[in-house]
Amino acid sequence: MHAGQRKCILLLLDGLADRAQASLNGLTPLQAAHTPNLDQLAADGACGHFHALRPGRALPSEAAHFFMMGYSPQEFPGRGYLEALGEGVPFEAGEVLLLAHLARCQPEGDRLLLQKKKPPLPEEEADALIEAVAAFSSERGKARLIRSKGPSGILALSGSVSPRVTDSDPMLKGRPLLAPQPWQEAAGDPSAQNTSALLSEYLTWAHRTLAAHALNQEATSPVNAMITQRAGQAKDIPPLKERWGLKVLSISSASIYRGVFLALGAEAVVLHQAPDPGDDLKAKLGLALERLPDFDLIHVHTKTPDEAAHQKDPLLKKKVIQSLDAGLGQVLPQLRRAGLLLVITGDHATASSGQMVHSGEPSPLLLHGPDVWRDRANGFDEVTCAAGALGLLLGSDLMHVILNGLDRGKLWGLRDNPQDLPHYPAPELPLLIGK
Repeated sequence: MHAGQRKCILLLLDGLADRAQASLNGLTPLQAAHTPNLDQLAADGACGHFHALRPGRALPSEAAHFFMMGYSPQEFPGRGYLEALGEGVPFEAGEVLLLAHLARCQPEGDRLLLQKKKPPLPEEEADALIEAVAAFSSERGKARLIRSKGPSGILALSGSVSPRVTDSDPMLKGRPLLAPQPWQEAAGDPSAQNTSALLSEYLTWAHRTLAAHALNQEATSPVNAMITQRAGQAKDIPPLKERWGLKVLSISSASIYRGVFLALGAEAVVLHQAPDPGDDLKAKLGLALERLPDFDLIHVHTKTPDEAAHQKDPLLKKKVIQSLDAGLGQVLPQLRRAGLLLVITGDHATASSGQMVHSGEPSPLLLHGPDVWRDRANGFDEVTCAAGALGLLLGSDLMHVILNGLDRGKLWGLRDNPQDLPHYPAPELPLLIGK
């Protein structure tokens, strides 16, 4: 990297895209929001749409980030592993790691019907209940539960184990907890079969143990079950520096993003989220500008649009977006003076109505920089960005566009390295001619 190399800030507005909302006269929260700073950046740059996989596919944040950073679904190591990494939960090589949550369930015959996942509990009660089901073993293997935060933890399975097992989480209230099973493509895998059986044994034992716990004897709504989801396991993943030739830093307020970027060999900072979304974004962008000399690409993330959408309140999401725009406006002069490539998009859509956790619409995308096209999109929202020159970018397209904008994309067909890397320069093996 030579002096004066251009840098990039990738601003991720989590769950930004939405659907048309009746309470907003058929507009999305982003369309309805007053966003003069985002609109001006869009008018001064190039716009389009982005989806980290394919339109219509509803993605969780960790998978969307993994794909947008240029990695394939086949390389994805699973949420459980990424969560453990981000939370700093210790684990052993070969263990399968799952998200685990305390739950309130209603027994019905030999089934358990979900009433409330992750019920709010006093710290000491969550500690006591998780401690009660923290260690289990059978002839099939061992399970150990490590609390991460609130009524949740990481369940680590050891023995002949595989991450290719289904969730026990039914997701919807009133539905029965699910029996773990091998994935269809792992139906003949003895380790997946063994993991399913071990997990079933643990969940059955955990229910009986929790139901008999002293804290549940007088409770009208006992916390009497554990539910699991998103099994993962460590994988050998090429780091971002190797794949894209960029030194990357992530700035966020959630451990899962630290886990994603640590898994990709990058650096990650987790900041306490400020109460006001705009103030929070201003602080994160300020830190990004401070750290910019040391990195090629800085990922700046805010969870607040996604959190608002999960409240199923379009007006709240609109208010959050307006606050983010105001926070962006306070650092916009510094961003412009830095002469950097600024990329703004969302990782996935989160609809502020309906039953889906996330939805599959693409996110609006804008690029702004000294030599970026100026197209005909004059505002930043899901519909206006459709008039932009970038079109629809998918998955790793985003990283290729960033490399191009940083003047670091390699001419296709050149082979200066045994790996066909997309960036220039690649690691070198000099020709030695002797003296």
